[in-house]
Amino acid sequence: MLEIKNLHAQLEDDAEIKILKGVDLTVEAGKVHAIMGPNGSGKSTLAYVLSGRDGYEVTEGTVTLEGEDILEMEPEERAAAGMFLAFQYPVEIPGVGNMTFMRTAVNAQRKARGQDEMSSGDFLKLVREKAKSLKIEPEMLKRPVNTGFSGGEKKRNEILQMAMLEPKMCILDETDSGLDVDAMKLVAEGVNALRDANRGFLVITHYQRLLNHIKPDVVHIMSEGRIIKSGGPELALEVEEHGYADLLAEGA
Repeated sequence: MLEIKNLHAQLEDDAEIKILKGVDLTVEAGKVHAIMGPNGSGKSTLAYVLSGRDGYEVTEGTVTLEGEDILEMEPEERAAAGMFLAFQYPVEIPGVGNMTFMRTAVNAQRKARGQDEMSSGDFLKLVREKAKSLKIEPEMLKRPVNTGFSGGEKKRNEILQMAMLEPKMCILDETDSGLDVDAMKLVAEGVNALRDANRGFLVITHYQRLLNHIKPDVVHIMSEGRIIKSGGPELALEVEEHGYADLLAEGA
């Protein structure tokens, strides 16, 4: 589904700062891949580059989603193709209602795919159903996007957006950051509800605790802009118990 080959990227305004230095990764449909690694290893930069965020320049390598070259696409085209990024720090959009934002996003993607727009009634029924499963109060749907939300509410709201958009490839950038145990379980339940044979996940995290709830099929360790080791869920347990030092020495 998602295939990354020899991906190199640097800061757009400073060519001396090279962050990704040859990332190779394939995420299959129906699978959950987790990326772990110390601070500064390039995990979040990888997420940003995949989503098309400004400020980064790809200097080498390819990225395809179901065979399509996404590096040539604008961020909104990548979203329409099925990419979704849940941010570590979700953005607040004062003055824009949560429901209006989500309905606009859903219908923009449907239009880009040649589908009919979702009616107000159908949208309302669906968003209320999805919100209930994430324990999102109806009042929260009426507020401006993420404005005044707690950390847990922001993350649940992003998972709600993901549930409404039904992307093919879901990238979660440290979704567990700042969440208490109960909020993390709710977010994980929302993610797990979306797991199916036609959707892939790339979960970026520092901690094993999230992976207790979102069970990965494959775990990758990233260091200095590349993936140095891959394995099963036991690799995350090894990191939790012993830290990164031995793995980093092994990959040097």
